[in-house]
Amino acid sequence: MQLQAITTTPAAVGSAISDEEAGALARSTVNLFKAWNLTDFEACVLLGGISARTWARWKEGAVGRIDRDLRTRMAHLMGIHKGLRYLFTEPARGYAWIRKPNATFGGQSALDLMLRGDISDLAAMREWLDAERGAW
Repeated sequence: MQLQAITTTPAAVGSAISDEEAGALARSTVNLFKAWNLTDFEACVLLGGISARTWARWKEGAVGRIDRDLRTRMAHLMGIHKGLRYLFTEPARGYAWIRKPNATFGGQSALDLMLRGDISDLAAMREWLDAERGAW
């Protein structure tokens, strides 16, 4: 038996989030935070400490420059949303879940953990949800 050569696929060039995609993420994030019923303060913390004025402009549809950290945070938030949509067939249950105390999190809610403010907290929540839904 002779081994066959494997054709490799190069990594995607330009895999960074484009300005257009970042704008779409920002608009989606505003809608997600409405569904999660977040306060303005909570929204600003989850978005890495953006100012209340910047958040107010986002809600009005005026999204300015979005840096790499913020793009990554929003990508994690969309991943969290996706994970919840897979876990809960009724969207409202997923939206409510983020505020409910959870024994797995020592009685804290998912939102409590995410509100610690570090980007790694968002990444960890996304990974936890992926594992719960059996993504791999």
